[in-house]
Amino acid sequence: MNFSEVFKLSSLLCKFSPDGKYLASCVQYRLVVRDVNTLQILQLYTCLDQIQHIEWSADSLFILCAMYKRGLVQVWSLEQPEWHCKIDEGSAGLVASCWSPDGRHILNTTEFHLRITVWSLCTKSVSYIKYPKACLQGVTFTRDGRYMALAERRDCKDYVSIFVCSDWQLLRHFDTDTQDLTGIEWAPNGCVLAVWDTCLEYKILLYSLDGRLLSAYSAYEWSLGIKSVAWSPSSQFLAVGSYDGKVRILNHVTWKMITEFGHPATINNPKTVVYKEAQKSPQLGLGCLSFPPPGAGAGPLPSSESKYEIASVPVSLQTLKPVTDRANPKIGIGMLAFSPDSYFLATRNDNIPNAVWVWDIQKLRLFAVLEQLSPVRTFQWDPQQPRLAICTGGSRLYLWSPAGCMSVQVPGEGDFAVLSLCWHLSGDSMALLSKDHVCLCFLETEAAVSTACRQLGGHM
Repeated sequence: MNFSEVFKLSSLLCKFSPDGKYLASCVQYRLVVRDVNTLQILQLYTCLDQIQHIEWSADSLFILCAMYKRGLVQVWSLEQPEWHCKIDEGSAGLVASCWSPDGRHILNTTEFHLRITVWSLCTKSVSYIKYPKACLQGVTFTRDGRYMALAERRDCKDYVSIFVCSDWQLLRHFDTDTQDLTGIEWAPNGCVLAVWDTCLEYKILLYSLDGRLLSAYSAYEWSLGIKSVAWSPSSQFLAVGSYDGKVRILNHVTWKMITEFGHPATINNPKTVVYKEAQKSPQLGLGCLSFPPPGAGAGPLPSSESKYEIASVPVSLQTLKPVTDRANPKIGIGMLAFSPDSYFLATRNDNIPNAVWVWDIQKLRLFAVLEQLSPVRTFQWDPQQPRLAICTGGSRLYLWSPAGCMSVQVPGEGDFAVLSLCWHLSGDSMALLSKDHVCLCFLETEAAVSTACRQLGGHM
């Protein structure tokens, strides 16, 4: 495993292009585009203010930079560096900006979600979509780029509109049986739209492309409901994470629950492999004593070595007592993601924040648990194989695969606190993001990583 030199970064804004050739990063008001293979700067663009959001077009030919405070979007071309575009929403303001799937239209959401403005880069025409709902996930595109679903709120009721992306004509418009719609997401095959309600009401609705209600599912009543939702890449399963600390798996044939995965604080099953991160004892000379630094357990692990140890069941996991009388309590399934082959599901229960749970979807059982020394910030699957990357805000990167897991120190002067990460589409590298810097991590093949896990006992 190799690491690149460290480059400056602002606001964790760093993204690989969809074709995998380029890496875009932001340093305040500058946009830097590098060649992924050589890391040489190909283009350097200067925006009118500090960049708050970047996004590549689907064909990797354009990149937009949004400056929400100024109500501005600037678009840059890689093929024609002298060409540029500026979109000013003026007094309407700007709270969100994204590309359409064709990479030639930009959708801007104005302040207070009064409307969505669709700007065409080709014809310079402008279209308006009224009544977009202010919710966590109110816009979703089918993977083939043909259709867009939009959550709407009008006359104190929730609706969904489906548009044809080629000409932005309205295809279907229907109301949803929700109190306060929170999110919508297409299945990867584009045939089914999942719609879920506020956390105060456990309800998930499944609609066909023509607006027919296929099924409605509710696990319980009178308690906090859905917290996270994820489709499997195969579109066969829908995972619903809820505040009761369980994930329920719905199948695509009957849309009924086929199983539920609990997240208890104690692991008793001997078939489940539990990896516990442990701090390696330093080499001590004769007569030397070692004392832990003050407050060592409070924050991310310092830059000392660590390794994984396989724990014997029963294993008690570190739990967090939630403050239940405040909004957004740290309980329930806050993160969940399927592996690219749909064989595994990774989850995090927010009141057991140091643990990542890996479930075997084929056998519908818990496969492994990784307990870190610090709370898990994020995890992400390798897009090519079942390999999971995890970061905890410390200076180490953690990798899991069915062959084992490893803990890797990120080199560099001082501590490189990994706050986020993103995979290259090839799965051969990933970008590691800290508060002010980014570096690339180049991985070996799966066979080499498996051999390293066995030889090094789960650490590097």
